[in-house]
Amino acid sequence: MDDYAQFIAKVKRKTGIDLSLYKEAQMKRRLAALYAKKGLNSFTELFAAMEKDPALWHECLDRMTINVSEFYRNAKRWEVLEQTILPRLLAENPRPRVWSAACSTGEEPYTLAMVLAQHVPLPRISVLATDIDENALARARLGLYSERSLAELPEAMRKKFFTKDGDWYKIDDKIKRTVTFEKHNLLADPFPGPFDLIVCRNVLIYFTEEAKRTLYRKFHAALRPGGVLFVGSTEQIFNPGLYGFEVEETFFYRRK
Repeated sequence: MDDYAQFIAKVKRKTGIDLSLYKEAQMKRRLAALYAKKGLNSFTELFAAMEKDPALWHECLDRMTINVSEFYRNAKRWEVLEQTILPRLLAENPRPRVWSAACSTGEEPYTLAMVLAQHVPLPRISVLATDIDENALARARLGLYSERSLAELPEAMRKKFFTKDGDWYKIDDKIKRTVTFEKHNLLADPFPGPFDLIVCRNVLIYFTEEAKRTLYRKFHAALRPGGVLFVGSTEQIFNPGLYGFEVEETFFYRRK
């Protein structure tokens, strides 16, 4: 067993994260850059250093779980959600169940809550937001963001739902209360449901084809009939019918 395969096995035993389900070349490159930055020479040395240093564990986990996010990312897709997808879903269920899967530091589920707030009263909004990284979840619960994170957010939403706090923007407590953050491993844990809408964007690209196929089936099972899976702009599902989906709009897949 080579040095990286041993590293994968040790990480899985300790965290439950199965790196073998992520694209190997990308993951090795990300982690090798980290150990080189720390003056280490191998994955064996990296794991030994992680065992001794909790801060390095968290930094490595950040690399493994790829925490990159911003509000209203790929704005045109959010406009399609708001103008085309949500009206149908809300007509079918005025209290929609919504899941932001692999939510990172919270920008996506808070965006969902803000978009929903344009259509329904806040007490009717409930967004489940999950991620494997507890550090990311802690930052999400804090609700403080840099100006860069808000770059694509419509100005009206920024004014309505944020207050400036020094160099940071603080999200409105009324929006925060609509989102529940929980730890969840997409590749290992059972899925909750049934949901009207599941948003899982800019995550599937890091997984192997086999892992993606498994996740499409699990997302299908977690949606009600007519419910929608919203994926990222580089994550088009080829042959969605194989997984019980049909295309509603580009990057939006309706459960048959």
